[in-house]
Amino acid sequence: MNTVRKSPPSLVILVTLLLCAAVPRVQAEPLYRCQRQVAHAEHELHKAIQRYGSHSMLANHERRELHNARERCWRERHRWWDEHEHRWHKERDWNEHDHD
Repeated sequence: MNTVRKSPPSLVILVTLLLCAAVPRVQAEPLYRCQRQVAHAEHELHKAIQRYGSHSMLANHERRELHNARERCWRERHRWWDEHEHRWHKERDWNEHDHD
């Protein structure tokens, strides 16, 4: 009977510790996903420009994809990844024409 009384508080403490340990990983995942998506969109845009030219239909499509990836990061995390500078920006200050 005495063990039963001690178990619930111990269980609560254990669950709390596990949740606290999981929070940083949960927060880091969306940032990593945003970074990956922006880096991929940048890569695809550069590839399209090299193959088909700066003002090709595919390059324009990839520009929109890059814009959408940045917007998604901004909407979800209020920051966006700059693949050229390899850093996060906390201002919505990207240049829409930086690949023209």
